[in-house]
Amino acid sequence: MYDLLVVGAGPYGLSIASHAAAAGLTVRVFGRPMQAWRDHMPRGMFLKSEPWASNLSDPEGRWRLDVFCAFRGMTARHAEPIGLEVFAEYGLWFARNAVPALDERNVLRVAPRTGGFDVVTEDRETLTARTVALAVGVLPFTEVPAALHGLPPALVSHSSDHADLDRFRDRDVTVVGGGQAALETAALLAEQGSRARVLARSDRLRWNDVPPPWERPWWRSARSPHSGLGPGWRNWFYAGRPGLYRRLPERTRARIAAGALGPAGAWWVRERVERRVEVVLGREIVSAREVPYGLRLETAGRRGGAGVLETEHVIAATGFRAGRDRLRLLSPELRALLATGADGAPEVGLEFESSYPGLFLAGLVTAAGFGPAMRFVHGATFTAGTLVRGVRRRLRSGPAGWRVPSGRRDGLPEAVRR
Repeated sequence: MYDLLVVGAGPYGLSIASHAAAAGLTVRVFGRPMQAWRDHMPRGMFLKSEPWASNLSDPEGRWRLDVFCAFRGMTARHAEPIGLEVFAEYGLWFARNAVPALDERNVLRVAPRTGGFDVVTEDRETLTARTVALAVGVLPFTEVPAALHGLPPALVSHSSDHADLDRFRDRDVTVVGGGQAALETAALLAEQGSRARVLARSDRLRWNDVPPPWERPWWRSARSPHSGLGPGWRNWFYAGRPGLYRRLPERTRARIAAGALGPAGAWWVRERVERRVEVVLGREIVSAREVPYGLRLETAGRRGGAGVLETEHVIAATGFRAGRDRLRLLSPELRALLATGADGAPEVGLEFESSYPGLFLAGLVTAAGFGPAMRFVHGATFTAGTLVRGVRRRLRSGPAGWRVPSGRRDGLPEAVRR
């Protein structure tokens, strides 16, 4: 029986596995490394985060992005975005050097058993573990506007569905959303010859400013410090103090989660959009129907007024919504035992343990508890170290740590709110 099985081999899963191995745990991580970055993002994209804020985490900090870039004969510089392909290669390099026991099989099911979990792989092998960490990234949580539900994939897709955009060359494509994914997708479409359009509910697009220089007078740094989520004291708190953020009242955390770091485009994509992409603002799709040439979209303005838009394909760059019910690889009985917050996401304790003892969560699904940093690679460093401490604490508690209700024969622990 393993001490820890990690499900997911993106930045969070690889970082957790590296810390667990260094702590002497018997660990195995499942999944195709960096799958979302390699298979679900178009070529030509860049990371929005700064290179120094995009490191995967190992305990000694040896396998950083800047080290990889130097190995490749490149330089990772502040305010110079890193390409998607480079970052994906960095993740593979990290996996080779910092992560033992990487198993590229997908996991089909995680189910409870006495004293731990059964983990079933895609080829039906069952492994057992005392603890499990789910680091499944964002792909289970794709969000598409309700008006587009039920339409065929040939006409409607999510921005995470595309490893490339070649199929849309010379076609009319409407990208729904006003954030980085929408704006950069539209820019790439336009640059390859598509007739690209952005449709957004907001009245204006928001753009992040060019980051201030790394070296600057102390008083400017004091006024607006650098952080892994951008300059400013609020971002500094979100990026650097997720443990303190977790201790805020739940109502405060919910308010921040709803408004912090809202949709905005990176400064370096602005000119690419404004020069070449049609932008339709202040409108929302209320209905959509298939027509011989594609889709007919009926839209409504925020201040009233109907409109019609015709297009060959819609790409919904409308983000992700983490919820317990979308964790389909958890068995129904295990999923039902997870306590949730007001947003439907599973609750986690101070060390990322869910309400079910021994089941730990990482990444986007923990953003309601630990703040906006969990939506970015930057959050992997805090998560990996903290979560592995929680795993070790759970393992030290021994069988008594799994409180089995009297009279139960299935060995299922009680769900304990923390």
